[in-house]
Amino acid sequence: MSGTTEGQSAPTEEAVADELIPEDVQPTEPAAVAVRPEDLGLDLPDDPAEAQQVLMGALLASRQEAGEYFETMQRVAAEFDNFRKRAERDRIELVLRATQRLVTDVLPTLDSFDAALAYEPQTPAEEKILDGMRSTRAGLLDLLQAEGLEPISAAGAPFDPAVHEAVSGPTAEGNGHLVVATELRRGYVLAGRVLRAALVTVEHTEEQGG
Repeated sequence: MSGTTEGQSAPTEEAVADELIPEDVQPTEPAAVAVRPEDLGLDLPDDPAEAQQVLMGALLASRQEAGEYFETMQRVAAEFDNFRKRAERDRIELVLRATQRLVTDVLPTLDSFDAALAYEPQTPAEEKILDGMRSTRAGLLDLLQAEGLEPISAAGAPFDPAVHEAVSGPTAEGNGHLVVATELRRGYVLAGRVLRAALVTVEHTEEQGG
């Protein structure tokens, strides 16, 4: 059994490792890589001062070239980001236009429902039919509202030529503001855009005394 005798110190870990690892696999310091001027494409003069100037000029040119590459990369990245945003806007616009065409085709059906529901039922059977029509219209309107369709406020609202189309004006002189008197056909906006203006009649509000 091996050990240390009295008066001898225990071998260190490094000494033990040196004994266990063969000499041909002992770690060595990495060799310095010698870079020659011609490896860099430089032809240096023999004068050290002139050689230093050549090296400094080459370094400056390399930095300028790197800066130009970096600016080019930044420009390409910005152009790609703008392209991505533009493509996303185009996609949203395309979807909106397709939705607009579809909803526009459905508006006459909503008008038919509105006209039918304005009828006063005369019998329980007619009331039952109208109840079914109300339910169907409500379901259809819910689907369209999920796509961004909203009715335009009309009767009693201040007249707004951007969303109201007046088919007749005030029947009497007045100095008050114009308001919608009656709604002849409902108007709608889709995703904030006027899809169809409301057909209305207008009248003056009564001017408040001071």
